[in-house]
Amino acid sequence: MSKINIKIEGIAYQVEEGMTILEAAKACGYEIPSLCAFNHGECNAGSCRVCLVEATGARGLVASCVYPVAEGMEIRISSPKAVEARRASVELLLSNHNKNCQQCDKNGQCELLHVASLTGARDNAFEGAHSETHLDYVAPGLVRDTSKCILCGRCVARCQNAQGIGILGFENRGFETFISPAGDRSFADSPCIQCGQCVNVCPTGALMEHSEIDRVDEAFKAGKHVIVQAAPAVRAALGEEFGYPVGTPVTGKMIAALRRLGFERVYDVNFGADLTIMEEGTELLGRLKNGGVLPMITSCSPGWVNYAEYNYGDLLPHLSSCKSPHQMQGAIIKSYWASQHGIDPKDIFVVSVMPCVAKKFEKEREQEKVNGIPDVDAVITTRELARMIKRSGILFNRLPDEEWDEDIMGDYTGAGVIFGVTGGVMEAALRTVYHVLTGKEHEKIVFEEVRGHEGGIREASIDINGTVINVAIASGMRSAKVLLDDIREGKSKYHFIEIMGCPGGCINGGGQPYIRSCFLPNESDDIMDTYKEKRAKALYSEDERQVLRQSHNNPQIKELYDKFLGEPNSHKAHELLHTSYAEREGFNEIK
Repeated sequence: MSKINIKIEGIAYQVEEGMTILEAAKACGYEIPSLCAFNHGECNAGSCRVCLVEATGARGLVASCVYPVAEGMEIRISSPKAVEARRASVELLLSNHNKNCQQCDKNGQCELLHVASLTGARDNAFEGAHSETHLDYVAPGLVRDTSKCILCGRCVARCQNAQGIGILGFENRGFETFISPAGDRSFADSPCIQCGQCVNVCPTGALMEHSEIDRVDEAFKAGKHVIVQAAPAVRAALGEEFGYPVGTPVTGKMIAALRRLGFERVYDVNFGADLTIMEEGTELLGRLKNGGVLPMITSCSPGWVNYAEYNYGDLLPHLSSCKSPHQMQGAIIKSYWASQHGIDPKDIFVVSVMPCVAKKFEKEREQEKVNGIPDVDAVITTRELARMIKRSGILFNRLPDEEWDEDIMGDYTGAGVIFGVTGGVMEAALRTVYHVLTGKEHEKIVFEEVRGHEGGIREASIDINGTVINVAIASGMRSAKVLLDDIREGKSKYHFIEIMGCPGGCINGGGQPYIRSCFLPNESDDIMDTYKEKRAKALYSEDERQVLRQSHNNPQIKELYDKFLGEPNSHKAHELLHTSYAEREGFNEIK
């Protein structure tokens, strides 16, 4: 792209043609206060007016996030007019904002407070009526409080850009405008897939996960056997809440913190991931050999399952019947583990630490219960775990590195670790499917062709001893829709498809730590582009460190089948580890 000449504060620069003023200023060493620069420009309407600057050729002040640079343009960021305008914009936002900051879960990571500090905004500079508040505390995964909403539209853009379903939109006009699902419905009464991507981009506390910390506290008070299990993606991101560089694995310290919080057992969901591969791989081979419904699609992402039930009810037979790893492991804890320890399953309270908001919905499904007892009792996000650690006074950085509890379900393989990355379930399955078909271990453990998150969809043809398996991987429903429409039209060439609800997989789940450049001063300027890659690298590096890297080689998995389940896909396994799906009514998809 060609270069053009501009001036910022009277100093000449050359920048790329087509940049916005905000982008050009950043490239030249200026950080214009804004509410979208910190989140990679997810909102592009310039509606908040926080980033106003003076620019020659423009009529008055312009929103730098949407206004393009031009040859010879002179830009003033620090002129009294621009400074006062930015301050006034923030003060107007604050005038209609619920300022109970001390009780807000976004306290310390609120972008509105950050720009208020940068612009020198004065409290109560503008006084008057407040817009009517709309609250939604009904859905298991999400909470909406419009008293904290600044109408930036980032949530609206993310739902459309990542998932292509446009659940959120602007209701009413003028002073009565608010953001909600159509008709001010609850998230629980709309075809929301509960992925939480909207929460990840909300600059304030207007959208949050539905916290279950109180439920965990009550279980401790009630004297339950409170057992915790943590998903692989959590260890790749939890450290960010305590000042570690993005992508630093903190497995040992996380285990130590969970013990100090009082959990009776601390287990790794990677065991459940290995178990899922045994069940799912066997199911795939059964379909291939017996003329079953193909392509088979993974079912470990509850956001994706929700999307399928709302929008592709006719394709539900394509989904694997396997429960997700944490639900499987919860079922084993309340059956085999309980019997081995002589404990009534009703006295066990299983807590899953997840990178995912949709898991909160998943655990409530009737299909995820055995004899009326839920597999999992509470789901807390990575962010919620961080809050529990901080409130307990635990100095995370000073904790020793400890190991998982290893009774009955402590072992795991590298295949389980990579479940948290898009393509990871597929790679883990291929490692075991290869062994089942050939009786040998694949010489190369790594299947590079299914790795990476660029482009949204990846495909590969894997030749296993003469049997060619065509596979595809998609993350985010906008990408998945392409594959699903091909299946519906009878054009799909695939045997096995992995679909993850969140772009990049669980490492970018709706319950992961917020990525904001303004709160990560020690990260490079490209962190908004590289954080998923860095978190993924943390999981791949742990996979590489494992002695055992294929699920079928996990000795405790073998013992579980020998002593309890019999064999993969047995009657007992189906009773505990498999589920069903049902078409659900929702609104027509917004294109």
